[in-house]
Amino acid sequence: MTAAFRIRRQIGIDAGHRIRLHGSKCRHLHGHRYTIEAVCAAEQLAARGEQAGMVLDFAFLKDEMMREIDSPCDHGFIAELADVELLALFTPPDQDRAGFTQALKESLASNGFASTTQTALGSKLYVIDVPPTAENLARHWFERLAPRVAARSEGRASLTRMVVWETPNCAAEWPV
Repeated sequence: MTAAFRIRRQIGIDAGHRIRLHGSKCRHLHGHRYTIEAVCAAEQLAARGEQAGMVLDFAFLKDEMMREIDSPCDHGFIAELADVELLALFTPPDQDRAGFTQALKESLASNGFASTTQTALGSKLYVIDVPPTAENLARHWFERLAPRVAARSEGRASLTRMVVWETPNCAAEWPV
């Protein structure tokens, strides 16, 4: 789409993760203050209704970002399904590890992610099928948010880019 109009919206979340195969300190449990930016574009602005003159109402975009990203991930831990040692730490004491992991795997297969607070400490756990790097999170959140942008704009706008800052100096974008 060659867009004549473009908007951007940012949110911030705090979340923990680890990159289990990393050769340096990122293999350890740690957290970030992520800044997530969604960029939306449209060839034409809405001609009528409450979004008249807009690509997409900023409040609508914020609502969807909060629903798809903030609500399941903020003040939680983002993990890779293959990180069995980490998932063992989250397994509730009244469940076996294999059953807990299988439930996460089934949710991931049907939803593209697994999200639960039924963990050993009652904390949020968000599981994806790839390492939770900024690059993978940018793609994952793009895929989650894109259909919501299309729906909220009545098909007029599309999500064109997600930018995920892990630190103020380091960001990943999808698509490039």
